[in-house]
Amino acid sequence: MQWGIRKKLIILLLVATVLPFGTSIAVTYYQTTQALNDRFVSTNHDLIEKGEEDLAAYFDEVADMGTVLYRYTPFMNVMRGGVSADFNNNQEEVRRLLAYLFNTRPEIEQMHLYIDKEKDSYTNFHSSISGRGKYENIFSHPYYAELKKSSTFSIIEPPHKIYPYNHLSDIPDSEKKKVLSFHNMIRDVPSDKFLGFLSIDINLSKISSLSNRLYTKGVEDLYIMDDQGNIVYSSNEHLIGNKNKDRWFVQVKKSRKGSKSLEWQDKKFSGEIVYERFSAPYKNWYIIKRIPYDVLYKSARETALMNIFIGIITLLIVLLATFFVSFKLTAPIKVLSNNMKKVENGELEADFDSLGNDEIGMLGRNFKSMITKINQLIDREYKLEIENKSSQLRVLRSQINPHFLYNALQSIGTLALKSNAAPVYSLLTSLSNIMRYSMNMNEDVVPLNLELRHVKSYLVLQKQRFEDKFEYELQVEKEVDQIMVPKMILQPIVENSFKHGFDQQIEEAFITIKGHAIDEETIKLSVSDNGRGIDTQQLKDLKRALFEENPSEEERSDAIGLKNIYDRLQIYYSNQAKMSVESGDAGSFIVTIEIPRVMPKEVKQS
Repeated sequence: MQWGIRKKLIILLLVATVLPFGTSIAVTYYQTTQALNDRFVSTNHDLIEKGEEDLAAYFDEVADMGTVLYRYTPFMNVMRGGVSADFNNNQEEVRRLLAYLFNTRPEIEQMHLYIDKEKDSYTNFHSSISGRGKYENIFSHPYYAELKKSSTFSIIEPPHKIYPYNHLSDIPDSEKKKVLSFHNMIRDVPSDKFLGFLSIDINLSKISSLSNRLYTKGVEDLYIMDDQGNIVYSSNEHLIGNKNKDRWFVQVKKSRKGSKSLEWQDKKFSGEIVYERFSAPYKNWYIIKRIPYDVLYKSARETALMNIFIGIITLLIVLLATFFVSFKLTAPIKVLSNNMKKVENGELEADFDSLGNDEIGMLGRNFKSMITKINQLIDREYKLEIENKSSQLRVLRSQINPHFLYNALQSIGTLALKSNAAPVYSLLTSLSNIMRYSMNMNEDVVPLNLELRHVKSYLVLQKQRFEDKFEYELQVEKEVDQIMVPKMILQPIVENSFKHGFDQQIEEAFITIKGHAIDEETIKLSVSDNGRGIDTQQLKDLKRALFEENPSEEERSDAIGLKNIYDRLQIYYSNQAKMSVESGDAGSFIVTIEIPRVMPKEVKQS
């Protein structure tokens, strides 16, 4: 292999320029990313630490709403003695307290009060206080049961779709939003006797407002979770209320005490995870922020890209001076050579505008002119061939598509129904289907099942004509009946069986149509009959008429129907279709078609 001066010079300059400059950029990028990583982790940890304090304070405020009850002596007397002792006054006290508590915070969606003395239950949903209800099986509620066994006064139920307590609230489906529930146990002080429960359901608007300050939407992720992985809040609203089973959360829980961050990389996320544990009483909760490397190292990448850009500009200036002289003479010849190779491979187009005004430029213009003329000739011949085949198809269709006959058939069918002649109406329907199918000139390509339906209508008419002397069978696999095929490729073949295959004195005639997939790319269709068939010489003449380019006029006229089908298949499938005709010794005739499962795009679009 011989290297020219131009190639050697280019390689030398690339090594002398790119190698030291690239090393400098790599070292700078590494040091910058390390510094940015430390700074980002520290800054974001401080941010979520402050956010944790605000969220914990908010949760404490909601949880402490139950302590208001202990300061209101008339209500505590109701809790101790029950509502029935002085029903009107006591129930009014309950309603007054529920209304007061509900109005203290705008994010409260629902409240539930349970008085254990008489198993009484009340709810307040959107300021609508329910009537008195009995809640006999109060401890069937899992969180009430857990709270009764616990030594704490309050427990939080993770986000869930709001539900009516004791079936007392009427909650429309449109208002069943996700809420966070604070369940509080009410005990008599100082005896510590169990008096009842107070549940407060809050929407996530305030939590969302506090959390939105801690991350950049659409770029970073934020999670608030308990140690079971229940997601109390997430920047992805669809995850709220679900359980996080990702491996990165397991790793966060295993991290040593005092750690602030974790580097993580998997198929879903690649970046830095900054986290903080909540303080008591939510010590088993976590606030976690995920920062992708794309965000973390954005400024470092921008600096590196700027250095690379400056280096490339410098390199180009050095290289351009060297390239100019060598490329001035050799580049046009190389372009012309590459285009000639493309023409050899069948790509008849030139991808250059001009090669100059000298002899090479003139050669390039003559080359482009030649390519243009060749394309024009090919395009003209292709369009002429398509138009010719379309004309033949229109002639074939015109044999069975007079519009007035279709309208007349509709009128006759209506009359047949009025005269209770159902078989006549059925036959007219089949004939009408044939007429409608052939009249539709707007579709040249149809699903195979429509083509089969058209053929079946034709066979139904023939069945009526020959009665028990003729039978037919369709064996088409379900998986191929939706593929797109050219219109009118089966009915002319079936018609040939009646025209040439069966004698007038027909006895036990049979036609079979089969369709199945040969493999993932090809399907096979066949039409066979048990007619008289054709002899060896006739079969030879028929194949010549079908498959040779210049058959005689007599041969063409005898096989015009099959010839039209074969030529159309070659056009629609870009010469990828196959067709064969065979005749059995005992008298039969089989026409087989093999076509690609998917029609070429350029044919479907045209």
